Amino acid sequence: MEGTGLRSVGSHCSISEMDDYDLSKLLDKPRLNIERQRSFDERSLSELSIGLSRGLDNYESAYSPGRSALDTPASSARNSFEPHPMVAEAWDALRRSLVHFRGQPVGTIAAVDHASEEVLNYDQVFVRDFVPSALAFLMNGEPDIVKNFLLKTLQLQGWEKRVDRFKLGEGVMPASFKVLHDPVRNTDTIMADFGESAIGRVAPVDSGFWWIILLRAYTKSTGDVSLAETPECQRGMRLILSLCLSEGFDTFPTLLCADGCSMIDRRMGVYGYPIEIQALFFMALRSALSMMKHDTEGSEFIERIVKRLHALSYHMRSYFWLDFQQLNDIYRYKTEEYSHTAVNKFNVIPDSIPEWVFEFMPTRGGYFIGNVSPARMDFRWFALGNCIAILSSLATPEQASAIMDLIEARWDELVAEMPLKISYPALENHEWRLITGCDPKNTRWSYHNGGSWPVLLWLLTAACIKTGRPQIARRAIDLAESRLSKDVWPEYYDGKVGRYIGKQARKYQTWSIAGYLVAKMLLEDPSHLGMIALEEDKQMKPVIKRSASWTC
Repeated sequence: MEGTGLRSVGSHCSISEMDDYDLSKLLDKPRLNIERQRSFDERSLSELSIGLSRGLDNYESAYSPGRSALDTPASSARNSFEPHPMVAEAWDALRRSLVHFRGQPVGTIAAVDHASEEVLNYDQVFVRDFVPSALAFLMNGEPDIVKNFLLKTLQLQGWEKRVDRFKLGEGVMPASFKVLHDPVRNTDTIMADFGESAIGRVAPVDSGFWWIILLRAYTKSTGDVSLAETPECQRGMRLILSLCLSEGFDTFPTLLCADGCSMIDRRMGVYGYPIEIQALFFMALRSALSMMKHDTEGSEFIERIVKRLHALSYHMRSYFWLDFQQLNDIYRYKTEEYSHTAVNKFNVIPDSIPEWVFEFMPTRGGYFIGNVSPARMDFRWFALGNCIAILSSLATPEQASAIMDLIEARWDELVAEMPLKISYPALENHEWRLITGCDPKNTRWSYHNGGSWPVLLWLLTAACIKTGRPQIARRAIDLAESRLSKDVWPEYYDGKVGRYIGKQARKYQTWSIAGYLVAKMLLEDPSHLGMIALEEDKQMKPVIKRSASWTC
């Protein structure tokens, strides 16, 4: 291309292959010093292979020629470097959500919806909700708020946690916290919620995983390894992982969980081994492995993590994966098989396969199903778990590509008029009454029961870039830009195609705002993906055929 200094880039080029083009000069910003000793995630950004140009009409649209002032970050429109009007509006809204503790920003509240009479806990800083906000600030060169958040939540982890008369595990991270300001005494205090105030009284399993993932993102973005290497952060990681790596009665390497312990925070039939938790667990293990110090305590955890990762990747890739061939195999399962040579290891009855999945499954494509346990396979699609599976490389490159094939083939069902369906399909009628307990918020095609969540846009965009499908992300972002600002940044959308603003959705929902900003910044500068994604680990054992012995 004339005048740009860029040569044409192949569809499977990596950042390291692009060093000849001196990408850092093109972006007009200093190269981050993030090189450290090699570890499990091969975490040098220069080795992060991403197919940047497949389907990308003009590579110029994938980066910005510079950064503007912090309050008005650069963002490129589709075929121009002019910022989209929504970008400045989104940054203004994000900054209005900032929460300060003793003069320092420590997070963003869930929503700034002054029109809503019922505040509930939307005025609190949620660990999971803050992640897209944190990524936006990191990508914009503002890491201090992220560091403050990590340290503050780490301090809260050390609190004694009780629900009624029962004490929670030492490593449990809070679901959320609230800063209380006393104007008379001019003092700030923090009130944390570990599940004792939550609807359903369920402690969050995902908070600890998101904390580890965010600590790695901070380290990768800033090149500052000192925070992760402090005794406090090392201990925090060990406490979180000790809850998950303990040996017990379970015969599976997956993590047994209650309903309501993650983003889907109400009863939705995801008890057992939900895909969202398993994918986050895998990503947190790999992230922790890249930051854990090789001292006496750290070395013991490293050994346990490596063993669990191998078992977990085998289990998930073998038993949670569904494509056309696997569906046909399950359809033909024999039951009541005994011994190590059983093919139908979980004794799933073929008649339990729901009718919708036969039409939903394309010839090309596949996904990780919602849950697998004895005599049960939850065939529902869950967006967050599948996107995290791609970003963490829990999905093999072939599986990651198949997930993107499925999204393209079932665009009208999973994306439609607003990205992205949190789950598909919706539970209805007797099934809804039985599984959700007649939950009035999770009615069909609403909230977590098939609702469309704009925050998932950043996860979709990151997965698209990692798999070399940026055109899918661009299409989804175009849809969001046609509605989000006009609808005042709602929390979620209702309806089979996401046409209606959610019946109880808050406006100015912070992670809807931050998710859009992160998606835009990822698309304009794909090198940001390095702080989120992990490259495939070559040491992972390949998938063994389903008919192989359990002991292989």
